[in-house]
Amino acid sequence: MDHYERLFGNAGYIARRIASDVSGPAAIPRRNGEPVFNEPWESRVFGAAVALCERGLFEWDEFRDRLIAEIASAGTGRLASVQLPSYYECFLSALERLVIDKGICAKEEIERLVNAELADEHDQHRKPT
Repeated sequence: MDHYERLFGNAGYIARRIASDVSGPAAIPRRNGEPVFNEPWESRVFGAAVALCERGLFEWDEFRDRLIAEIASAGTGRLASVQLPSYYECFLSALERLVIDKGICAKEEIERLVNAELADEHDQHRKPT
């Protein structure tokens, strides 16, 4: 039994796949070998992808292939003055497309959840501290 299996049990496979992908186009941003998340939503969407995969709703390689395609297409046909989407924006787009295509979640449900999250975030910024 290796380190990841002891820590994560059956989920150890996913942890190993993510940990081993350190230099490919789908490799998550890292600092000192650890994943780096600049915003709270980035870690949440990463955790959601791992959880859905662990539940058997899709294979990690299936998601990884979509992520690579999303990253590759991100710069295609853009004006030089337009900022490219971040890694996690591509990650989120790939995950959204995958769950919609597989019938895990409807596009309208995703839009509803995003709008609710944005409204909640906006309300939190307006509250006095």
